[in-house]
Amino acid sequence: MTEEQRVRDEGFDDFLDAIESDEGFYLECPEGHGSLPPRRVCPHCGAPDLEETPLPETGEIETFTTVNVASPEFEDDAPYVTAVADFGGVRVTGIVRDIDPDDVEVGTEVAPGVGETETAGERVLVFRAD
Repeated sequence: MTEEQRVRDEGFDDFLDAIESDEGFYLECPEGHGSLPPRRVCPHCGAPDLEETPLPETGEIETFTTVNVASPEFEDDAPYVTAVADFGGVRVTGIVRDIDPDDVEVGTEVAPGVGETETAGERVLVFRAD
């Protein structure tokens, strides 16, 4: 998919742009709850004062699943691994890349990055071995 064909999702694409430029961040409220943009209030406590906090360079996979039969939007990507990784103040979901699906396990250290889907060429958050 070409850049002209993509519909920009301001919050998500801004987050991916920040990851791509090594300036990843999450939003943190005064109570210490972390969430991903876009947000106007903390989804945990409703606090309106959110501050951009640098996303750590690495996180650890907490849980994952291997997708063998994908939805049409990801059919050319299958099989692939989707994981939730803990980055300290926030948990992030992404697609695992550059790691054999059989080698992914809880505790695997990963770094966030940006990739594209094979099927639609859409930008997605990816995790790579650190």
